[in-house]
Amino acid sequence: MKITTIPVGYLEANCYILEKDNKIIIIDPGADYDKIASIIKDKQIIKILITHYHPDHIGALNCFDSKLILKDIKEKKYNFGPFSFEIIYTKGHTKDSVTYYFKEENEMFTGDFLFKDTIGRTDMVGGNINEMKKSINKIKKYPDNTKVYPGHGPSTTLKYEKENNYFLK
Repeated sequence: MKITTIPVGYLEANCYILEKDNKIIIIDPGADYDKIASIIKDKQIIKILITHYHPDHIGALNCFDSKLILKDIKEKKYNFGPFSFEIIYTKGHTKDSVTYYFKEENEMFTGDFLFKDTIGRTDMVGGNINEMKKSINKIKKYPDNTKVYPGHGPSTTLKYEKENNYFLK
């Protein structure tokens, strides 16, 4: 799976373009539709995934066909075209925060739940530190070599976070 990271908007949220067999999944189209479209070109978008509904993660959402948006979010496994992933509820930053885990590739997209060296804020509307702690314990059970793609900033691994991130120790 090819992954292209596009920092978008004034907060430079990471929009991810996942590509397999000329098919595309977009994660968090936060802004800058033209930048996103220039990467996609004529490839087929089969699904749009949202990690949570803060404006910096959904700003360009209305530029896409609403039928492409995964709306029925359940904590289970999904298959769309060549893509297979599971949804993990990772509440804490918001009530609707989810993580997408692509087991075959051993990659997860955490939105603003988990960043390199830290976690997402829990002091905003919908945030909850106790839910965040439960979510952290859930994620810590995944393989150490899992690559983590956060909602802002550089990617990391679960091993690195378990060893270096105060909140995962």
